[in-house]
Amino acid sequence: MREEIGYIPVGEAELYVEDVGDESAPALLALHGGPGGNAYPLREGLQDYLEGFRVVYFDQRGSGRSLELPPDPRLFTIDALVEDTLLLAEALGLERFGLLAHGFGAVVALEVLRRFPQAEGAILLGPWVSFPWLAARLAEAAGLSPLPDPEENLRQALEKAEPKALFDRLMFPSPRGRLEYEWVVEGSGIVGSEAPALAFLQNGLWRLDYTPYLSPGRRPVALVVGEKDGTSYPYAEEVAERLKAPIHVVPGAGHFPWIDHPEAFERAFREALAALPLAEAR
Repeated sequence: MREEIGYIPVGEAELYVEDVGDESAPALLALHGGPGGNAYPLREGLQDYLEGFRVVYFDQRGSGRSLELPPDPRLFTIDALVEDTLLLAEALGLERFGLLAHGFGAVVALEVLRRFPQAEGAILLGPWVSFPWLAARLAEAAGLSPLPDPEENLRQALEKAEPKALFDRLMFPSPRGRLEYEWVVEGSGIVGSEAPALAFLQNGLWRLDYTPYLSPGRRPVALVVGEKDGTSYPYAEEVAERLKAPIHVVPGAGHFPWIDHPEAFERAFREALAALPLAEAR
């Protein structure tokens, strides 16, 4: 199988990229979660389901294995991530591509779809679309009653528990799933920078509710979400309704449904893939 690994400059950033699959195959750009994550868990978890596609896994600016950037809020915006995605597609000579987004990456994917005709559809996995809603869930995970102010919810929740502990409570329905995910992450050996998360916090990410921008479009979108993913479900039902998009709910699964229930996830994911126009070219 063809695989090209390297660094590609895009404006102020230099991205770590793994370009996998036949160059003539339909292309998917993979947008990982975060802010501040990396693409390694997506490739490890999804590559077996993506035969017949050219998949571009990349670490977003200043994240994971991409070159570090200073924690300057000016450098870490949704607009900057959207621009990076388009510049990367241009650098790779991709005239058509689909988007595969997980968690935080969903907002970037939706904004790419809204602005640019080159993107021909998207699959959103456990999408994070309303950060005030997510902040309220984190407050509940900390044993608090949510307040109207999302940043206050976040502040109070983090006074009660470490971020990882709170997200673990929401993301993983079982200790087995959490341990398997941690095994994958630890096996990568990747130690990312805190700059993206800190800069997005300063930029008011936790006040961002993308829901008002959601509307049906000409390009297809499908959602795949775990029933027990407290970071995205049941809010994902609202997202699907506004987009008039199909939603595939994996029973009993969390934020990484390919870990919790691989067979049910595979059925849902392949059905979502088949709906993309790019799938017809395989």
